[in-house]
Amino acid sequence: MRAALLIGVGMMAAIDEIIFHQLLSWHHFYDRSTPEIGLLTDGLLHAAELIAIVAGFFMFSDVRRQQALVPLRAWAGFFIGLGGFQLFDGIVDHKVLRLHQVRYGVDNILPYDLAWNLAGLLLLIIGLVLLRKSKAASTISSAN
Repeated sequence: MRAALLIGVGMMAAIDEIIFHQLLSWHHFYDRSTPEIGLLTDGLLHAAELIAIVAGFFMFSDVRRQQALVPLRAWAGFFIGLGGFQLFDGIVDHKVLRLHQVRYGVDNILPYDLAWNLAGLLLLIIGLVLLRKSKAASTISSAN
């Protein structure tokens, strides 16, 4: 599950970086300095997400090699990683540390914050439901 969780974190960071930082240009990872520093921090985020994805796939490959892969648990980890990153970014990076906001130049940021955090919460709930199903399935199979 840890491998898939790491892949999920990296994938959500990549989605954020590619869509919101690069394609839409809504924000940079750190917007409280010059545009050059914003680009630098985007590059550092991009490097970190790639490291997370590659390391996660190496770990995932090792789990498969050991024939210890539990697909439902892996999907749970993936979704928990996606949602965990999204919620951490929305709450800690956006609101607590104020590294950046979802979008600038709008009259009301609240709908953007709600959409951002609710999407993260939904992904996290999906992961937790899958994890619960995985644990229930392993309990049933070990009882038989």
